[in-house]
Amino acid sequence: MITVKELMTRELYTLKPTDTVYQARELMLNKQIRHIPIVDKQGNFLGLLTKRDLLAASVSMLADIDVLERNELEEGIPINEIMITDVIVAQENTFLLEAAHFMLKQKHGCLPVFQDKKLVGILTEADFVKLAIYLMEKTPEESEK
Repeated sequence: MITVKELMTRELYTLKPTDTVYQARELMLNKQIRHIPIVDKQGNFLGLLTKRDLLAASVSMLADIDVLERNELEEGIPINEIMITDVIVAQENTFLLEAAHFMLKQKHGCLPVFQDKKLVGILTEADFVKLAIYLMEKTPEESEK
């Protein structure tokens, strides 16, 4: 059976709990990601920040303030005030099917992945979409049968 290790994203973009909502928003925009693991100075996993959490804490673009004011306000909000600390995680040897069922049932968009106690990757909905595309491209068309 395929394990989480074989599909997870290994290139992690992380932030520290003292980083700000502004920094998180910029990272998500620049790297086109929706989940950021939050780690301490030693790289130990502390929590997770999702795009949904970020949107809830961000100053609305509909607010009657300009971009500079919005950025200044968001620079004053540390991530540790909005990050999720009660996070379900997976071990890299977890079967992919088990992880997929869990994510679908619990409506989780990602699972941080560990090798013992070390954060080594993240499994996201986007990883499953990539897998689906790969499998569909490898499947012969009906007309080729």
